[in-house]
Amino acid sequence: MSSWKITKFNNIPKLTSPILIEGLPGIGNVGKIVADFIVDELKAKKIYNFFSYTLPHSVFVNENNLVELPRIDMYYKSVENERDLLLLTGDVQPVDEVSCYEFCETILSVIEEYKVREIITLGGIGLREVPKTPKVYCTGNSKKALKKYKKYKSISTEVYGVVGPVIGVSGLLVGLAKKKNVDAVALLAETYGHPLFLGLKGAREILKNLNKIFNLNIDLKNLNKEIKDLEKDFKLTKDLVDVSKKAKYMKKLPKDTSYIG
Repeated sequence: MSSWKITKFNNIPKLTSPILIEGLPGIGNVGKIVADFIVDELKAKKIYNFFSYTLPHSVFVNENNLVELPRIDMYYKSVENERDLLLLTGDVQPVDEVSCYEFCETILSVIEEYKVREIITLGGIGLREVPKTPKVYCTGNSKKALKKYKKYKSISTEVYGVVGPVIGVSGLLVGLAKKKNVDAVALLAETYGHPLFLGLKGAREILKNLNKIFNLNIDLKNLNKEIKDLEKDFKLTKDLVDVSKKAKYMKKLPKDTSYIG
């Protein structure tokens, strides 16, 4: 029996060939930044909340100085004349192996109701240095799933030896979807492998590709502004990099690229 409690907020109209896009916290929070940005820009409506006692034992302090339990939510957006979207995002990921498997199975059961036949998970690839122009890589659960992405020069499907284990929901959801005969891919953008680093540039590269592939017509100017604001504070960024290079954390990173979550 699953430990996940599902709360439904709104009824969903009949969706046209819906795609699930997942973006939960991970390296550089790349996936979460992308998913949250799409939700905000498209004004997607919340339909589900997922809760479990296996979530991290912590709360968040909101703008009203009050505490909130960690959230994982699903949103939907009907896109006229295009494929409709289901968007999964939140504050946290399940913290252990069993709850992560249970959560992914729960998500697959929910989206089965809407006849979702394609899933895209999002994440970051942690590097030892800050990438100037982050590359985007794609892996999937079948050659058929990858076929669509092979034709885009801005996405590399040559990931063997470049990407390590894809840990967490971004990896498991792709793997478990194969059991349901659902095509699934993971889009992974390079970012800096420091726990305090925000992978805004990597998120932008993924958004550019999603815009192109699915005609989302999302304006990236707000994200570009955030990137410029972050880069203006060059001293703080430089200090972060310099300190990180000397930290024990960086010595533990392998020489090659690895995806952490």
